[in-house]
Amino acid sequence: MIINNLKKLGFFIMLASLFACNYNSSRMMRTDKGYEFSELPSDTISEYILSKSDILEFQLYTNNGTSIIDITAITETDKRATVLRSGETYLIEPDGFVKLPILERVKLEGMTIRESETLLEKKYAKYYINSFVKLKVKNRRIVVFPGGDGKAQVIPLENENTTMLEALGQVGGLQNTAKAYHIKLIRGDLKDPEVYLFDFSTIEGIQKSDFVLQANDIIYVERRSDAFREFFRDVAPVVSLLASTITLIIVINNLK
Repeated sequence: MIINNLKKLGFFIMLASLFACNYNSSRMMRTDKGYEFSELPSDTISEYILSKSDILEFQLYTNNGTSIIDITAITETDKRATVLRSGETYLIEPDGFVKLPILERVKLEGMTIRESETLLEKKYAKYYINSFVKLKVKNRRIVVFPGGDGKAQVIPLENENTTMLEALGQVGGLQNTAKAYHIKLIRGDLKDPEVYLFDFSTIEGIQKSDFVLQANDIIYVERRSDAFREFFRDVAPVVSLLASTITLIIVINNLK
């Protein structure tokens, strides 16, 4: 009888162990011990870099910006103006090129907004006097996981030079249970991304917080685990069932 009871006890202990395997199972974006993170650029990029899938709002002016190309002034003899609408949007395609009026396809991927504007002004100078171009990216956004009990948020990049510190501030800062010394930034193709590691727990780490964010960046702040609390939270139902079973076994043995 005792052997059978021990077998039952062993079964419940094994079941408790299986529950314990779920400990910390909610953690995302784990990296193996010794994982080699990407090195931070020595010259921190201070401007937004255009990338694939960016949607550009395009405006073209003449006379150094004093006269916008206006579709209300279209004539049959001025075919060039028929496609230059103020505020039209254009997509940077997967090959890095964008199809623009008159110029057809121009590669803008990897350039800053200012560099792109300068390039387009030179190209449009063949058709317009003192051409002036304005570009604005309309669909820039990032995802921030603030750690702890904070909820993940999708943040639009309203400014061209939004930094990591500003993005974390927009989601309310770090939670009490977040690891300020272990903040990951995932960038690029998720099949082969660049992963940077930041430590904002020190002044030296904060000095690197001017890292300018790019579209589709992911900021992930690891949650500081409370191993004792999380373990017993996961196994509490099993422990309760186990205690009840043991009590029942003792009562049955006493009755016999």
